[in-house]
Amino acid sequence: MNWDDLRFFLSVARAGQIGRAAPGLRADPTTVSRRIRRLEKDIGQVLFEQDRDGQKLTAAGRALLIRAEEMEQSVSAIGEGSGGKGGPSGILRISASEGFGTWVIARHLHEFATKYPAITVDLAASSGFLSPGKRETDIAILLARPRKGPLLTRRLTEYSLGLYGSLDYLEAAGGVTSRDSLSAHRIIGYIPDQIYAPELDYLSELLPGVEACLRSSSINAQQRMCQAGAGLAILPDFIGGQDEKLQRVLPDFTLRRAFWIAIHQDVRNLARVSLFNDWLTELVATQARILTVS
Repeated sequence: MNWDDLRFFLSVARAGQIGRAAPGLRADPTTVSRRIRRLEKDIGQVLFEQDRDGQKLTAAGRALLIRAEEMEQSVSAIGEGSGGKGGPSGILRISASEGFGTWVIARHLHEFATKYPAITVDLAASSGFLSPGKRETDIAILLARPRKGPLLTRRLTEYSLGLYGSLDYLEAAGGVTSRDSLSAHRIIGYIPDQIYAPELDYLSELLPGVEACLRSSSINAQQRMCQAGAGLAILPDFIGGQDEKLQRVLPDFTLRRAFWIAIHQDVRNLARVSLFNDWLTELVATQARILTVS
């Protein structure tokens, strides 16, 4: 067996698609496919099944994933404990909501990278989350505390949300005087059947029966529509409050939510995981002013 083929296997297993795994492996999809087929031939088992979304692990693939990750962690632990000049190293995968990942983590990630240059960080900031319990990510920042899985979890920070509109829109529409006046305004929000967490289903908390007429699964798209004067949107204050083109309206309306951090117990002692955990904790402490309003 070519042990480097396991690296290709791990990347495809985590990405779920050969095409998505190829850039990180600095190889073309044909090469990745050839390496996977060679590994399957060497061990005499089929590791992936093709479905409409890409490559899905077989039972044999899931079993190998566990062993391959154990080997990866052992190698990482040796490297981290070697006292080399590069310091802690390896690949660290972080999963976060699109908003928090973009507006908080991404804006400061250069600070972590400067301090720990040998650590490669994969930031998956999207509508939905990778699962630390399924080993899709090392650290996940979630909207609710996970109820099961071999995870270490804690409340990371509270954050608040408010109703925002662009200065141009509010001038043209005449402002927002009360919640009852919202029927005269265009509302921007999520696509109902694509709300991936119940914590995001909050329009009814603004006004029972209110519906969005401009909808997107992306909070960043909602922010851009709001900024362009398309209507009013409920945005996290760490998004709306950092956009000088937006104004918060209805000061009596504030929603409060929380982010939870989850780490698979098998990786909790890896230096890169511990360092990022500590860094993120310090970061949210320094960003308290933009995360919540009083």
